[in-house]
Amino acid sequence: MSTDTLRPAATGAPDTGRPARGSRVHLSLSTVLARGTVGVLLLLYAAISLYPFLWMVSAAFKDEIEVVSGGHLIPHRPTLRTLTETWNELHFFDYFLNSLKVTGLTVLLVLVIYSAAGYAFSVLHFPGRKALYRLFLALLFVPGVTVLLPVVLLENKLGLLGGHWGLILPFVNGTAPLSILLMTNAFSSIPGELREAARVDGASELRIFTTIYLPLSRPVLITIAVLTAIPTWNEYLLTRVSLNDPEAYTLPIALQNLQSSAVLHYNVLMAGALIVVVPVIILFIAAQRYFVNGLIGAVKS
Repeated sequence: MSTDTLRPAATGAPDTGRPARGSRVHLSLSTVLARGTVGVLLLLYAAISLYPFLWMVSAAFKDEIEVVSGGHLIPHRPTLRTLTETWNELHFFDYFLNSLKVTGLTVLLVLVIYSAAGYAFSVLHFPGRKALYRLFLALLFVPGVTVLLPVVLLENKLGLLGGHWGLILPFVNGTAPLSILLMTNAFSSIPGELREAARVDGASELRIFTTIYLPLSRPVLITIAVLTAIPTWNEYLLTRVSLNDPEAYTLPIALQNLQSSAVLHYNVLMAGALIVVVPVIILFIAAQRYFVNGLIGAVKS
């Protein structure tokens, strides 16, 4: 037998099952370029998105002359006078308490009602359960503005128009589809063996619900609270239509009153906007970890 047949080929790289070094370098460079391009685009988008917010914060700490004359972002003579005068002279504290009352009661009712509904849809069995669940999900595709007029007419007949309950009840109803969807998915991901073991020990459905299912679903509960609180706090249209008593106005109405004044002071308007938006930002930052975990858990389940 010729020794040529036993010798490896003199040319060509050995077949190791891995790509050649040159192709690896080329792939690495293309990946770096792609990720770099995406990163630059995201940073550009973030800068464009954040600039109006940063300008609002900057204008809230400027006097009127500096806001009108200068386009710079950092105040040359920062002052708290605009914020304090806006808070005191325009009675923003009263509006703040009204917004806090409406938002707090709405979040509380949403968590109590729709956590119980999610438990019923995920664990209990009753006639029409699937059909009713799908009906609630279908409401996700109904724009809220389309039912504004029927809601106002119904509130007028029930004597709720003009008060805070005329805001709270529609807000609670409007969050039903998403809240039920998240709570049902969260409860469905909990092993049924826990419920069966508790029933063997003699626990009632209420005790199982409050001591097992609710504590295990805390991230989703916080997620629903955040998703409910932010739009409720910022709601303007229904609030404008429903409330006619200035003492019952919420912060968005107070902010609109600033803009509707005869002389528009941009620093005062931006100070009012900052007062409105700061509580929402604080809430989101405080609940961010639970908010993300709740969404991930609800999607996975």
